[in-house]
Parts: sequence; C-alpha cells; structure tokens
Amino acid sequence: MDLRRLRYFLVLAEELNFTRAAHRLHIAQPALSQQIRALERDIGASLLERGSRGCRLTPVGEVVAREAGELLAHADASQERIRAAVGGRQAQLRLALTRSARGGPVDALLAEFRTRHPDVDLVVRTGWTAHNITELLAGRLDAAFVRPPLDGEDGAGLECRHIAREELLVAVPADHPLARERRVTRARIAAEPVILWPRENAPGMHDLITRQLWPGSGPRIVREEPDDEQLLLSVASGTGIAPVPEGRARALRIPGVRLKHVTAPMPTVDLALAHRPAGAAPALRGLLRLADALQR
Repeated sequence: MDLRRLRYFLVLAEELNFTRAAHRLHIAQPALSQQIRALERDIGASLLERGSRGCRLTPVGEVVAREAGELLAHADASQERIRAAVGGRQAQLRLALTRSARGGPVDALLAEFRTRHPDVDLVVRTGWTAHNITELLAGRLDAAFVRPPLDGEDGAGLECRHIAREELLVAVPADHPLARERRVTRARIAAEPVILWPRENAPGMHDLITRQLWPGSGPRIVREEPDDEQLLLSVASGTGIAPVPEGRARALRIPGVRLKHVTAPMPTVDLALAHRPAGAAPALRGLLRLADALQR
C-alpha cells in the first residue's frame, strides 16, 4: 500500500468530509477522491460510504484507519531513526506538561511512547498552560499539554488534539461539614472561602471552572497558590475549599483533605495536546497517533 494514500485516508477518517480533509491536506478535492479510490482498489474493498453531507467508514475502513495509524507511526519512527543515524544524532521531542495533568492519562501516554520509541530523546518540562503556549509559539517546544479553552490570540496558529476529559472535584478540609456529605451542591459552596491558582496561569480553564461551580456571583477567593500541591496543603490547613481535576487530586493524596463530587451537571475540565500545525517532526506525529490510538 502507498503510505501517502494511507496518510490521506487517515485525515479523511478524522474529518469524514472530503472538502475539509482536502483543505487540511492542501490538495484539491478531486485529487483526494482519486487517491482514496486508488487505495480502495489496492485493498480490494470499499473504505467509505459516501453521502450528500459527508461520509462514514465501512467496517473495513475502520480497520484500515486503526492499522494505518499504527503502520504510519512505525514508519515515521523508523524514518526518524535513519535520519538521526545518518546525521549522527538522536531524535528529540521537546514536550511540556501542564502542572494539573500529572497523575492522569498523560503519564500513561508518555510511558507507552517511551516503550514504542526508545530511540527518541524525550525532553520533558512542566509549566502552566499560558507559559507552555508561549514557549510553543516561540519554537522552544514541539508540543505541550494544555488545559483548553485557549484564549483568543494566545491559541492562534496552534492545533489541539483532545486527550481526556476529567471530572472536577472539590477538595474540602477533613473536619469541614462538607466532608460528611456524599455530594456537594453549588448552593452549599457558593459562600465558602476558595483557594485557587492565579488566573493568568490558564485563563480559559480558570474561567471554565468558575462558570461551572460558581455561576453568576463567582468564587470568594481568599488565597492563590502556585500549584495543586500547595493548593491542597492550604485546604488541609483549613484555609478554604478548592476545585481540582480528579486525576491530579487523587495522585497527590494530601492528608487532611476530602475529595467531593459535585451534584449534576457534573463539572469537567479537558486536557489537550497543542502543537504548531506545520512541519511536525516524525517523533511528534508518532505521539499524536499514539494519543489517538489509546483513545479508541
């Protein structure tokens, strides 16, 4: 099979629309249609069911999309290792984690990437979303885990790959009356003193949290802390309550803190992998495909 046609098909499988896929690939729509038909002839089966509003994958198309992702990831990794060997260097991927993502799906993704791509030098840093975006736009990173939504101009020119959605929990002191409740309501936390991190660290996530948990009036913030660990330590000391993504909160396990679910609608925060769309290195493409594969 032609690897270029497989790459075209993977984009089409994501978009399920020839016009959008052709736009992403920077080719004409008739040319894309021709390449997909040629791929179907190579395989000997229809990969798509075409309709007036788009298309959908056939059962064979679903298998091809899954296997093509794995095949192309291996091909890209092999190509990068060959180039690295020719140039006398090791392939490198510069990556930043958002502080609130540690302990969740990111750790599993990076562990699997290291297993599959042992020859890639994974250089990992940690920073807040706003800092990671600045570094990414400046070209000092290849990709960064961020907490969307990204604010206007800050996220301009970046592509974001959805990684996970986490429930947002409320951390309360162990001796607080809320600690005895199975779930807390928004009315019960409305007037409570709140500990949060500075809004400039991740404006989109900050606003999303406050809209979901304190609609209308907003939280009564009494202290700002630089990271989730310090935030939970302040909760344990009785300073106030705090919203924390479930993965990070359970990974830290701070004594004197109780984690409470919130009544419906369940508050959530997303995690995404941001990168510049043009000129992605094979190592980065391998990480993106692995992220997609682990979500299937």
